[in-house]
Amino acid sequence: MNTKIFAFAGKGGVGKTSLSAAFIRILSEAFPEKKILAVDADPAVGLSTALQMQPVLTLDNIRLQIAENIDKGQTTEAIELLSEAKFHLLDSIVEKDNISFLAIGRPEAAGCYCKVNAYLKQVIEMLCENYDFVVIDGEAGIEQINRRVMENITYLVLVSDGSKKGVQVISTIKDVADKLTTYEKSGVIFNRTRSAFDSDSVSGIPPVLSVIGDDDNQAENDMQGESVFKLSFDSPLYLGAKKALFSLLEES
Repeated sequence: MNTKIFAFAGKGGVGKTSLSAAFIRILSEAFPEKKILAVDADPAVGLSTALQMQPVLTLDNIRLQIAENIDKGQTTEAIELLSEAKFHLLDSIVEKDNISFLAIGRPEAAGCYCKVNAYLKQVIEMLCENYDFVVIDGEAGIEQINRRVMENITYLVLVSDGSKKGVQVISTIKDVADKLTTYEKSGVIFNRTRSAFDSDSVSGIPPVLSVIGDDDNQAENDMQGESVFKLSFDSPLYLGAKKALFSLLEES
């Protein structure tokens, strides 16, 4: 299966989770026969609310379960550890229609179990091969890239508002990603911008996929903790996400 993987990154407060959720919704609507994996790589687990899909276990819960067994002396061979991780991971996935949901949690918490983390990462990569599309909602900043949750992705989607700081953050993420990650294409979505914002005046960034202004409908949606599926088809966020998504897919 030729899996296409979208990874979202940018500074906090620019709407990465809303846009990730919008991508997932649009993919689900446009390709109902395809399998989609939504990966919440933000410790806040905001994607769960946006999709109204609540995980029972996070990846960190699984990591700690395995690590506790190791600490108690219940060591296993590498192949057994990999099988155990895969079993627990499959058990933690929540499904709705053609969407599957997985939350990573805090993989850096409560000690460093490098071997366990390495196996879990390998299991995630194996799991992704079973899906047509994977959408990863990354945490704010560059930590997700630094931790190399996934080293091989198809599209790096950088999200910024119109601020200088936002642009600086996505420029830094792009530089780090160029060193640590393999991706086919990258692009920028400017979200929550003022009417006077001119994306053509911003230099030194990947191609701009779409520019989205304020969206009162989405703001209300966020405040009420509603699903992205309740957004209207003429919502600026929905329309901007759709333009960005199909721009990436058409270029491929």
